[in-house]
Amino acid sequence: MNTDELGLGATIRAWRDRIDPASVGRPPARGRRAPGLRREDLAELAGVSVDYVVRLEQGRSRTPSAQVAAALARALQLTRTERDHLYRLAGLRPPSDGSISEHVPPGLQRILARLGDTPAAVFAADWHLVWWNHDWAALLGDPRAVPPGERNLVRSRFPVGTDSGRIATWPVTSVDPDASDRAIVADLRRASARYPDDQGLARLIRRTLVGNARFARLWADGTVDGHAEDRKTIHHPAVGEIAVDCDVLTDTATDLKIVVYTAPAGTEDETKLDLVRVAGVGAPLPHA
Repeated sequence: MNTDELGLGATIRAWRDRIDPASVGRPPARGRRAPGLRREDLAELAGVSVDYVVRLEQGRSRTPSAQVAAALARALQLTRTERDHLYRLAGLRPPSDGSISEHVPPGLQRILARLGDTPAAVFAADWHLVWWNHDWAALLGDPRAVPPGERNLVRSRFPVGTDSGRIATWPVTSVDPDASDRAIVADLRRASARYPDDQGLARLIRRTLVGNARFARLWADGTVDGHAEDRKTIHHPAVGEIAVDCDVLTDTATDLKIVVYTAPAGTEDETKLDLVRVAGVGAPLPHA
């Protein structure tokens, strides 16, 4: 057997071809001889450029970063065993059981796909953004405009040095910013006890403690809690201000946080959310 058939590119193609587009919220492929996801679909789901997917599958890129490998595993709906195989093919060490998981299990992905037109995203226990749907990007701006390593809510709310200070393209304000910030810090402290050996989490906390005085003050309070809900106003360039309820649902097995934005039925804000879907995604896409 040709060794290329065992490599990273061929394996990604095989996984891509086995996925039913409907299972990830994509319309059925028409006019195609091959089943499964298009490269464009995989690129959008993983938050990378189509050109980068092409280079991976053609073997011109063989060493994706850990963030990109995790994103590909989610987009391809891999099991944990398959995810670990992907990491090894990429020359990476698979995440250990004591590490924060960025892997969205296939069952959870199917639930997310059934949310329909609800803007939704998934964050890991360290508040790293790992998945989002089209409506989230249309409401807040496409996260692909932010480098993968900076798609983190802690870095967004408590920037240090050259941090962009945001993971959303459009401005977002909380009704009670102080309470929202305290909730994020309290939740991060909880994660620090659940994942004491996760080096990425430890680096994030140390970096932010040293570089952001507000984070350091809130951390000194010692509060431990989860982050459940908030109310926000999104300043969308196409439809103006939209007031939304932000609810956070936590998967107890993985500590993944499902964040959804909704507006009460029959309100002007609900109408604006519908208009946002028509306006579509409005941020430039970078190359991976």
